Amino acid sequence: MPKLLNLIKNPGVQIGMLVVFLVVVSAGIWGLYQTQVPPPQPIQFPHKIHVGLEIPCLYCHPGALRQASAGLPTEQKCWACHGQLKKYFQPPLPVAQWPPELQKLATYVQTNKPIDWVPVYQVPDFVHFNHRPHIAAGLNCENCHGDMSKKTVATIEQTVNMGWCINCHKAKTETDPVKRAKLLDCGTCHY
Repeated sequence: MPKLLNLIKNPGVQIGMLVVFLVVVSAGIWGLYQTQVPPPQPIQFPHKIHVGLEIPCLYCHPGALRQASAGLPTEQKCWACHGQLKKYFQPPLPVAQWPPELQKLATYVQTNKPIDWVPVYQVPDFVHFNHRPHIAAGLNCENCHGDMSKKTVATIEQTVNMGWCINCHKAKTETDPVKRAKLLDCGTCHY
């Protein structure tokens, strides 16, 4: 034991331990930061245009009504509207002259390949999340996902973690102790 204490008192060992500690802390901070960076998407989907046209969120994300995942639109769902856009160009333009993101969509449709959208919001496997009760409680998409009328590609508005969810559950159930007990019970969100 005295040998170990003498070794720890060595300035070179102390500096080495400090470097290792800083590397571990930095890696943890970087990992946490990476969970908040929106992933690159195959098409830079302009939410602000679609919201501005008053297309409901649930049209492209119908899963939010009945399951955990809101779902991501297929190329066929996108093409149901965008395939008709060519008739609005005066005179009609070939696909090569369309905006770049519509050209990408046309390529997915022509090759019959699914769009590999990358989910932006994800919860860990040990969390049971379902959009349906949140919609039934009167929450709008922008309560959690922010104002999409100001965004092109979806980004993470806030760190969605247990503390954030619990704070919301507490705020929404201040006057209902029975509902509060249910929404703050660990088994409500965790398996």
